[in-house]
Amino acid sequence: MSVPDVDTSHGPPLRLPLAHVVVGFGFLLAGVALGALVVADRLVGFGRLAPVHLLLVGWVCVTIMGAMEQFVPVWSGVPLHSRRLADLALVLVTAGVIGLASAALAGRPRLLVFGLPAVAGVWAFVYDLLRTLPTVHRGDVTERHFAYALCGLAVAVGLGGALAVDFSVPVLAWAGLSHAAVRSAHATLAVLGGVLLTVVGALYQLGPMFAGGGGDADAHSPWLRRVEEATLPLGVVGLAAGRLLASRPVAVAGAALVVIGTLAFGAVLLHVIARGRAEATPTAIRYAVVAIALPLWAALAAPELLARPLETGIVGPSAAGWTLGVALAAVLVGTLYHVVPFLVWDRRYADRVGYEPVPMLDDLYDARVARADLVGLVVGGGALVAGTVVGLSPIVRSGAAVAGVALALAAVNLASVVWRHAPASWEREQGRPRAGD
Repeated sequence: MSVPDVDTSHGPPLRLPLAHVVVGFGFLLAGVALGALVVADRLVGFGRLAPVHLLLVGWVCVTIMGAMEQFVPVWSGVPLHSRRLADLALVLVTAGVIGLASAALAGRPRLLVFGLPAVAGVWAFVYDLLRTLPTVHRGDVTERHFAYALCGLAVAVGLGGALAVDFSVPVLAWAGLSHAAVRSAHATLAVLGGVLLTVVGALYQLGPMFAGGGGDADAHSPWLRRVEEATLPLGVVGLAAGRLLASRPVAVAGAALVVIGTLAFGAVLLHVIARGRAEATPTAIRYAVVAIALPLWAALAAPELLARPLETGIVGPSAAGWTLGVALAAVLVGTLYHVVPFLVWDRRYADRVGYEPVPMLDDLYDARVARADLVGLVVGGGALVAGTVVGLSPIVRSGAAVAGVALALAAVNLASVVWRHAPASWEREQGRPRAGD
């Protein structure tokens, strides 16, 4: 794999993104283990919230936090507003996720208030990144999507905090809102606003980089980008608002815009992948999976979302939900397969090239394990979707087991990069001047 010509001088210290990655991997492994109990019907009722929050907040959101704290300064050429605030945000979110999961496993809804530190942590992260990003009207398509996602995430966790408090004090009833409606809007903004918009924004740049197309995705299909940006962010807001206010017309309009925007972006990414000239790396292949899975999710979700946006699942029927889950997992793991080794290689080995033998980027992790977890995610995810469509529980359980093992393999493979190479990288960083506080 070639190393992109990226200036990392504006990036934070290596420990910051890697701390998020390691914490995220811990939550991933815990979430996969508890998720297996859910699929096997061994974890029921309120306890099912534990793996959901471990995976979505603990793994996905914490990993996105670390990635954005690294990507935004490097891409935008500005220092992170505050590293201390980034450290505090990670501590608070970690404590909050542990509190949420513990309360759910204990079956004590009133104890969900122990998850409130996660709200404060996400808000601290959002403030830090919004202060770091260029203003939206000056930013490029990636920076604008990041700003949209940060705003969606801030509102989503605020609603989540209100839900937690509502189990003890009926604050939602006082505001004239139902618990179910707020929960639906919370999940919609978290998944489609905080996560999907972040992924779309990042792939506008990362897709061409790893597909070998050069430039950015906007240059390949500018009119499709304009369609996506005019529909997807607004659609997420409309769908969430319609669900919050129990307004079916607003929710239908929002759902339609989400579907149109997702299909438009899927077409952009498919075009980028089809024109790509890069080698088949773990990252590039996973992005190809995303290019197929996102439009498939839109196609599977559209009928139900448009017909019953208030009653159907948060991101559509179960088959659609699994498809979106595979897409998000693929892009997250694929990006980590580049980001983690690249950051470690850049800090430890880059200035030794030409003076002594140094490993290649791909040598830092086990390529066989990377291939195995890719196959496992695709096969397991496909079985999850197919089994759900045809209504065969054994296939669903088998698919969940295979996909779970695949994610665990990826976590261990990438964690080994940190374990074997990062400590020396941290030592080499000591005393090196960096931008920021």
